[in-house]
Amino acid sequence: MDSRKAAGRRGEIAAASFLRSRGVVILKANFRSRFGEIDLLGRDGEYLIAVEVKTRRYEGAGYPAESVDYRKQVRICRTFNYYRMVHHIPENMPVRMDVVEVTPQDGGYLCHWIKNAFEFIE
Repeated sequence: MDSRKAAGRRGEIAAASFLRSRGVVILKANFRSRFGEIDLLGRDGEYLIAVEVKTRRYEGAGYPAESVDYRKQVRICRTFNYYRMVHHIPENMPVRMDVVEVTPQDGGYLCHWIKNAFEFIE
């Protein structure tokens, strides 16, 4: 695994741990379909959430969430719809599209959770 992928994987693990510590139930990590991938799927209270994890290997590289452009948002939403269909999740369940920014700090990771980072595109 190259260093970028390894850093991304460590960031996803850190984000999942961070979210769990805030009451999110992680349902699935790295859900893949022909439409794309969702890093984390979870339940936050009444919401079914899709979480895009953006990791920066060092500070000063800009805000990680900036890289979740419209094309990426569309892919996440299509993948999310596929997940709902496969798992028979009712369409009236509230959904949310979140981003967790992960940056290294003092030998660990600093996570910044952006709820409703972008609108769900049906």
